[in-house]
Amino acid sequence: MRPEDLRSHRWYGTDGLRSFSHRTRTRQLGIGAQEHLGKPVIAVVNTWSELNPCHSHLRERAEAVKRGVWQAGGYPVELPVGSMGGETFQKPTAMLYRNLLAMETEELLRSYPVDGAVLLGGCDKTTPALLMGAASADLPAIFVPAGPMLRGHWRGEVLGSGSDMWRYWDDRRAGLVDDRQWGELEEGLARSPGHCMTMGTASTMTSVAEVLGLTLPGAASIPAADSAHPRMAAASGIRVVDMVREDLRPAKLLDERAYADAVTAVLALGGSTNAVIHLVAMANRSGITLSAADFDRAVPVLADLRPSGRFLMEDFYYAGGLRALLARLGGLLHLERPTAAGISLGEALAGAEVFDEEVIRPLDRPLATGGGLAVLRGNLAPDGAVLKTIAASPELLRHTGPAVVFDGYSDLQRRIDEDTLPVTEDSVLVLRGAGPLGGPGMPEHGMLPIPQRLLRKGIRDMVRISDARMSGTSYGTCVLHVAPESHVGGPLALVRDGDLITVDTDRRLLHLHVADAELAARRCEWTPPAPRYTRGYGSLFAGHVLQADRGCDFDFLAEHGPTPEPDAS
Repeated sequence: MRPEDLRSHRWYGTDGLRSFSHRTRTRQLGIGAQEHLGKPVIAVVNTWSELNPCHSHLRERAEAVKRGVWQAGGYPVELPVGSMGGETFQKPTAMLYRNLLAMETEELLRSYPVDGAVLLGGCDKTTPALLMGAASADLPAIFVPAGPMLRGHWRGEVLGSGSDMWRYWDDRRAGLVDDRQWGELEEGLARSPGHCMTMGTASTMTSVAEVLGLTLPGAASIPAADSAHPRMAAASGIRVVDMVREDLRPAKLLDERAYADAVTAVLALGGSTNAVIHLVAMANRSGITLSAADFDRAVPVLADLRPSGRFLMEDFYYAGGLRALLARLGGLLHLERPTAAGISLGEALAGAEVFDEEVIRPLDRPLATGGGLAVLRGNLAPDGAVLKTIAASPELLRHTGPAVVFDGYSDLQRRIDEDTLPVTEDSVLVLRGAGPLGGPGMPEHGMLPIPQRLLRKGIRDMVRISDARMSGTSYGTCVLHVAPESHVGGPLALVRDGDLITVDTDRRLLHLHVADAELAARRCEWTPPAPRYTRGYGSLFAGHVLQADRGCDFDFLAEHGPTPEPDAS
C-alpha cells in the first residue's frame, strides 16, 4: 500500500489549508512528522473506566496494543469511548446504552483520520456494541477481548461470579447464610480484573467475536490476569497494521457462514440467551438475516461450564480453550472462511488439543445433545420467546400453572415476599413492563426471585415468564424476551392473576389459556403506558428501538445503504 492510498492521507497528505491545519495540530500534540506521516493510523478504541471492574486493566492493554502497532510500522492513537460494565453499576441497564456505544464507535471511526482500529472490550454489551459500530464503519478492525477474571474462592469452595451470587442470595433469603458469611462471599467472589468467569454473556460474546473471525486465534479464552493476555494485545496491534495494508475489512469476514458458525458456537458453549438478541442485531449490521429460530437446533453442548455445568473459564482455558472446542465441532463449521488473522478458520484451529475432557466434552459424551436453547411461540408470544433449557429444571419444561402477575420490577420487589401473595410452587411468575421500552432498555430482571416462603421450603426453581432479559450467569426455568413486549400491547399485557399458562418445550409452545373473545375484551380495556422519557437519549431510544426479536437495534441504524465518507480536505 502506498502512503497516498491510506485513508488518513486525506487528512494529512495533501497541500491544502485543512491538511496544513491537521499537521499543525498534530505537532501541537508533540508528534513529529516522521512518527506518523505515511504510516497506517490505528485507533485504539478503549472502553476502560474506573467504574468498570471488568475493564480495569485495559489502560495497560492499550499500551501493549500500541507497542504492537509501532513495531509493525503503524501509528497508534488511543480514543476513549463509553464504558458499560455489564449490569454492575449502570442503571437502569447497560442494554439501554448498547446502541449508544455502537453509534459512538461507528462515528468515531468514520470522522477521525484513522485507517484501522483495535477494539478493546469484553463485558456483556461492549463486545456487540463495538463490533456493530465497526461493522457499520467497515474499516479494518480487530477485537481484543478483556478476558475472564480469576476463579472466586470462599471457605474452600470455588465460586463463579453471578451464578453463585444468585445461589447464595437465595440461601440468604432462606435464612441459611448469616451476615459474616455474606461479607466473606462479597470479598471472595470477584478477585481480579476481567469479566465474569462463567459462560455468561461476556464470555459468550467474546467467544462469538473469535468465531466470527474478528480476533486472533485463542484470544477469547485467555484470563485477564494471565501474562498471555498482554502478549495477545500486542500481537493484535501488530496484526491490524497488516490488515490495513491488506484492506481486510469486516465486510470481507462477516458473511452468512460466519454468523452460522457463531450460532453453532453459542449452542456448543451453552452460552447466554443474550447472544440471541446481540447476534441478531450484529448480523443485520452486516446485511445478514438472522433470527431467534436459527438458535433452536441440535448442536451438542461440549463446554461443561457454569451456569449450566461445573467449571469456570480459567478451567476452560487450561483445557484447551475455544480453539479446542471449535476443533471438536469440526464438520459443523465453515472452516474455509477467512479470519482477521489472515488465515482460514480451519488453519486457525490447526493443532488445537483438548487437555481435560471433563471441561470440554467429546462429541460422544456431550453435556446435552439439543443445543440448550428453545424458541417458544404461541398466543402469549406471537413473535417468540427464549428459554435456556440446559439451565432449567427438566421437570418444569412441560408445565401448566396459574399466573401470578407483577407490573414492573418495583411491583415485583414490593410484593414477592408478602405472606398474602397467592403463590405456590406450581404457580407461573409473570413479570411485564420489563422489555425494550417498558424496562426501559430490557433489563436483566428475567430471573425472578423465588418467594421467600417457598425458598424456606427448599423450592429453588419455578416457571418464570417475562419480556425482560436475564444475566448470562443466571439459571432456572425462565422464559425470556417475550415479543412483542407488554409495553406496546403484546399479549403479556393482558395476563391476569390466576390465568393458566402452559410452557411445553417439546412442542415449543407458550400458551395462555384464555379465550380469544376474552383477550379481545381485555385489549379494549388496556391503556398504553405513558412515555417514560420526553427528552434526551431516553426519548431517542424510545422512538427508535426495535423489539427483542429484531435485536433491539435502532431502526435507523438497522437500515442498509451507503454512508458518505467525510470530506477531510
